[in-house]
Amino acid sequence: MQFNILTIFPEAVAPYCGASIIGRAQKKKLLEINVVNIRDYSADKHRKTDDEPFGGGPGMVMLAQPIYDCLAALQLPKKRRVILTSPQGLPWTQKLAREMAAEKNITVICGHYEGVDERVRPLATDEISIGDYVLTGGELPALVMLDSIARMLPGVVGKAESIVSESFYDGETFDHP
Repeated sequence: MQFNILTIFPEAVAPYCGASIIGRAQKKKLLEINVVNIRDYSADKHRKTDDEPFGGGPGMVMLAQPIYDCLAALQLPKKRRVILTSPQGLPWTQKLAREMAAEKNITVICGHYEGVDERVRPLATDEISIGDYVLTGGELPALVMLDSIARMLPGVVGKAESIVSESFYDGETFDHP
């Protein structure tokens, strides 16, 4: 599986991707993680990725141009999932993690500030929220999704039978105490 994380803070994401089970999955070639710095695609000489919302209001939104160009540079296959982290999105569940584990290519756009320019939304196949609380950005949700998806990939967790006996696997039962 190819898992792309588009972020303006790659230094916050990369260490987790190289550690523990996720790091071992990459070494075994079961998972390929590509952390992409959206700032590298900014047309602004200062690598700016945000601006004031067009309709006014407090805070800043992420610009569409760097995200568009970043996605274009990835040359994603036709069959792929592009997830936008968003408080308005579907709640993340174990069922969604299992569904996403069947995909070959997943890209997560990490929102920041007050969100993203509305022109970015049509680029996403999914909008996902990991809960009803406020975070400073989409990096933690991207890592939560990565971790729960990676566990579902064959060979990532030592014993396959331990996956199906885990809490929430079937959406109802809990693992033993």
